[in-house]
Amino acid sequence: MSTRSHQGCWTCKRRHRRCDNARPSCQNCVERGTPCEGYEIRLKWGTGVASRGHFTGADKPVKNSVPPRLRGRQRDISRERRKRVELEEDSAVDKSRELDLASQKVVEDEALFNEFMNSGINALHSTTARETMLYPRLPQLRRESSALYPISIAFQLALSSTVSSRFCEYFDTALRTFRSELACSTTLSDGTLASGLLLCTIGLMHGLPWTMHLEGMHNILKSNGLDDLQHRSTQTHFRIHLLEVMGVMDLTCFSVGRQTSEIGIWRRYCQTAAPRSGIEPVSGLPRTLLDIFAGIGAETTERTFWDWPGESGSFLQCYLWEAHRLAGILILRKQPNTSSTSIPDNNIPAWRQPAKCPAETSVLVARILASLDALRLALAERPTEDVFIKNAILFPTFVAGLEVGVLCHKPEWQQTIREGLLGSNQSEILLSLLEELWQKKDPNLSVHELARQKGLEMGLL
Repeated sequence: MSTRSHQGCWTCKRRHRRCDNARPSCQNCVERGTPCEGYEIRLKWGTGVASRGHFTGADKPVKNSVPPRLRGRQRDISRERRKRVELEEDSAVDKSRELDLASQKVVEDEALFNEFMNSGINALHSTTARETMLYPRLPQLRRESSALYPISIAFQLALSSTVSSRFCEYFDTALRTFRSELACSTTLSDGTLASGLLLCTIGLMHGLPWTMHLEGMHNILKSNGLDDLQHRSTQTHFRIHLLEVMGVMDLTCFSVGRQTSEIGIWRRYCQTAAPRSGIEPVSGLPRTLLDIFAGIGAETTERTFWDWPGESGSFLQCYLWEAHRLAGILILRKQPNTSSTSIPDNNIPAWRQPAKCPAETSVLVARILASLDALRLALAERPTEDVFIKNAILFPTFVAGLEVGVLCHKPEWQQTIREGLLGSNQSEILLSLLEELWQKKDPNLSVHELARQKGLEMGLL
């Protein structure tokens, strides 16, 4: 609300505005493009008559010298006209500022999206398959999904090691846009599916609820013939890739503090929709090894992981796969009724008894950390060989850290895990969970319950 200015420039005084007394021209006049009349003292010489009364303003004390004055109604109209002009000037200035801010935001958004296209997208893969999957399709997917653009920007901001208010603003916008798009979708285009998976990735990186979005997309896909994937002629290569990404995200072993039940996407759809060979580009793991992970809780045993023959790959990939294979055994040992120390049930035939891995838990932890250390040293020696493979070390590193009974006696191994979980907000959250487990020294304390108490739903991808 403007007030009368008693010490400002003559322009602000006349318009009854607050003046900042800037010299030579005040900022109010500069912003409105109005000439500033300055601050000089104006002397008004008296004429020997009263300054008030009938002769106010007259040069001479005679009636003819009194300047004509507007009548009451005309004076009010003139005053209102001046106020209206001033309000219009103020409104024009405000609109100009809003347009400038909007234009600046558009430029900043485009810069963030380009940064996502050029570098941020690399965080989504653990192989060098970027050019053959998501990257070349982004322009088309952006036309199919209005949510993809804000989600991509939010993802780029999510890569920071700290959660900023700017990220929260973009994430809320992306979440509202995607949910609105999902509610209106009847077929779930590739663009909407890619947007949803990218939104889930943001969630699993920051401990935000994300598995509910998997359920929503699965329900729409199921209503449109997802169970009939044997007819692969109706599925494009890219759609099969998106389903595989959903399948990997859906695996319970790759999440911490999960709030919904596993759907079983990989076992029900991906194993029949693609040949059992090659590398899944997001996880960086062979599909044959993912088949074993998908069987946890069903037919997979410790011996299944132990006897996995492996696949041909680079030295870096072999280090990574070895760490995952052994971490899978540790995951099984934490499953109910699958502990390596459990007593065999004599009522179950020997051929049905769960097959155990002969290695002790401490040996498995040592071999996992040794494989990860070898991978780290190899990356340091050959930094350009497979630059994205380091995105896949979270799972084996975290699983090894869950062996509290072993690590409480191995502080140097704890330090190795700390060094492996650096560089992102996701890693820092996971490390904080491990630090709390190590501090309490309770091997029976569930990390999933601990995460749920903190309201976290993390991912290990």
